[in-house]
Amino acid sequence: MMTKNLTIRKLETIEDIRLIQSMEEEVWGSPAIPIHQTYTASKNGGLVLGAFINDEIIGFSYSFPGFADGKTYLCSHMLGIHPNYQVKGIGKLLKDEQRKLAKEMGYDLITWTFDPLESRNAYLNLQKLSGISQTYLENWYGEMTDGLNKGLPSDRLKVEWWISSERVQENWIPDNIAYARPVTIGQSAQGNPVIEGNLEEIHAEGNGIEIPVPAHIQSIKTNEPELALDWRLKIRAAFQTLFSAGYAVVGLKKSDDGVHYYQFVKRNTIPLTINYIG
Repeated sequence: MMTKNLTIRKLETIEDIRLIQSMEEEVWGSPAIPIHQTYTASKNGGLVLGAFINDEIIGFSYSFPGFADGKTYLCSHMLGIHPNYQVKGIGKLLKDEQRKLAKEMGYDLITWTFDPLESRNAYLNLQKLSGISQTYLENWYGEMTDGLNKGLPSDRLKVEWWISSERVQENWIPDNIAYARPVTIGQSAQGNPVIEGNLEEIHAEGNGIEIPVPAHIQSIKTNEPELALDWRLKIRAAFQTLFSAGYAVVGLKKSDDGVHYYQFVKRNTIPLTINYIG
């Protein structure tokens, strides 16, 4: 982790907001959100943060208020780190500051989405931040043409970050669970991991289930796009089956066989009750 000379602060002026636009384009390869939208959100219950090293912006997060089922929450729409500073823990620091300030603003819940095939994002969201997911969004954004998303349906997992719960405040993880693995992993001719088994026929039984995900989906998209699509469709089937059966995903277990493993437990066993102490 590289945090020397790192500072994180709210971005509240037009000049501040303008700083993140070039980074949006560099990280995603698509046009930036109009400044008037980001700025307006920051003045109406939203939260925009910037990470700086020696006064140079190297990361940001952008969120705005959401409302559903009679509850207000913070919708965290974007988290971007300059390519030269990725995989250094800066995303976690931005989320920690977001959580702190969101609690001060009166929020109990922060939500966002991510691609379930991007295991690095899954590890941050579930393992490091103690988020959960119980919602699978199929082809959520339609066809996308930016560098990271081009070529596959834009499926997403919706993360729920219950920032005042035991799950988050005490980094709760399931105890004494034996995770079943209903499928095995083989290798393609190019050496990429392949699911052996039908994830549409998973039997949702037991306290814990582990579902594989490629460790490096972008390289698979490049050299075996048909295999990448196979992963998308099989992961989709598995998540939809398990969510319908009352499971939620709470972790990502790293492995050295080309895949990592999503960990599912029964949703009603996760301590998400709001704890206003602390």
